Amino acid sequence: MAKTKLFYSLIGIASSLAFFLVLYRVLLFDSAITNIITNTYDTPLYFWPYVILTLGAIVLFGVNISLLVYRLRKFGPPRFKTQSGTGLGSLVGIAASACPVCGSTILSAIGIAGGLAVFPLQGLELKALSFGLLALPLWLMRRDLKKLDADCKKGICPVPSDPSFKKKDHPWLFGLIALTVVLVLISWNMLKTEPIIAKALSEGTVNNQIANNPIYNEVLAKVLPERGFPSKIFLRDSIVKLVQNGVIDQSKFEAIYQQRGGLPAELKDVLSQSSYRPILLTRENANIYVNLLWALGLSNYMSTNKDSPVNGKSLFNFASTGGWNIGKEENGGAYFNKFRIVELTPGQEALVTQIAKNTYRPCCNNSTFFQDCNHGSALLGLLQLGASQGLTEDELYKEALAFNSFWFPQNYIQTALYFKVTKNTDWDKVDPKVALGADYSTGSGWGKNVQTEIAKIPNLIPQTGGSGGCGV
Repeated sequence: MAKTKLFYSLIGIASSLAFFLVLYRVLLFDSAITNIITNTYDTPLYFWPYVILTLGAIVLFGVNISLLVYRLRKFGPPRFKTQSGTGLGSLVGIAASACPVCGSTILSAIGIAGGLAVFPLQGLELKALSFGLLALPLWLMRRDLKKLDADCKKGICPVPSDPSFKKKDHPWLFGLIALTVVLVLISWNMLKTEPIIAKALSEGTVNNQIANNPIYNEVLAKVLPERGFPSKIFLRDSIVKLVQNGVIDQSKFEAIYQQRGGLPAELKDVLSQSSYRPILLTRENANIYVNLLWALGLSNYMSTNKDSPVNGKSLFNFASTGGWNIGKEENGGAYFNKFRIVELTPGQEALVTQIAKNTYRPCCNNSTFFQDCNHGSALLGLLQLGASQGLTEDELYKEALAFNSFWFPQNYIQTALYFKVTKNTDWDKVDPKVALGADYSTGSGWGKNVQTEIAKIPNLIPQTGGSGGCGV
């Protein structure tokens, strides 16, 4: 009896793990678990139903498979077609597993042109539907089994086979144990590269009370200079033009920062007056520049943007488009690639596109050219400004790394520590092209190559905050 329970339990567990891996791989097409938590955790009425429905669908899938095997062993294949609901439920569950705002790739591929944002609850409807479509076949299967058992007692069905575990099933049992172990290991090796999970692991091994670590303080001073980063880039009239074209609604923008204590003195008139002072990026104003440059990167015209991954059926559903709600239009997708705010020569545009395709950000696995979130759009806008003002390729990479560092301080402080401690290279000697590449600036690459390595070194970092979210 115990082996029978173990046998069917392992079938369910292995099936659930396999289904989880499918969901996770689909999610990684254009997002990550870290993104979902970062973007939705502050909305508990969305976040927790999303998590519960996803976990519920994974568990139901395993229960369905386990019960189906039981039915096959006892009565043979089902004679009804309702089991197709399991497959449909799985498909919808896969589609709805993507990031609520960023991940609409699968939905678009199966013909839901609007992606997740076409739904009033931003995709929770599909989560509930997938859960229901996985619960339905479970109910139908149980009803079918009860009916077959009742019919057999009346002598009107074939003699059922014994579905319990037998000696001949031992190879299957050992195979299931091995498969479950392999799936657990694969799942864990994938999950531990998630920045948010890697951070949790590191905090379990690092003494977070070490606030005066000289190496840490040295790195901090180089990554986030106390006096800020003196950029070579000017805003000029770009922000004023954004306001004139409605990409930035001045009243909405000012209302947001009024709630946050107001704009700093150097940016008090940024929406109404051109600025010919080089940007001085500081810890205090970094978020403001995200929003200003976000609007620029989203709306400024480049001919190469016709090939942008966001330029398709899902245009209005990304965090960079659907999340931009402080313009005149309700959805920032209406502004994508629409205005010539910053004029670029063909050579400058080619340079911007080349750098954008080779730079990344730690909130996801997408390049700057794939501007699916606010930081992607903001960095693209920065590159456009810099290129139009004659900055060289090396200068643009340096600017991009500095702005990314202020927008994702936790990530780049630890990246600088990684180079200092493991490669004996100071931050100012690290090639910005390397630091901004996929190995160190994507969510998965950073988690694997930086966070997990830093976590092995005790007493190196104090607990730090400051990772960039994808909202205004």
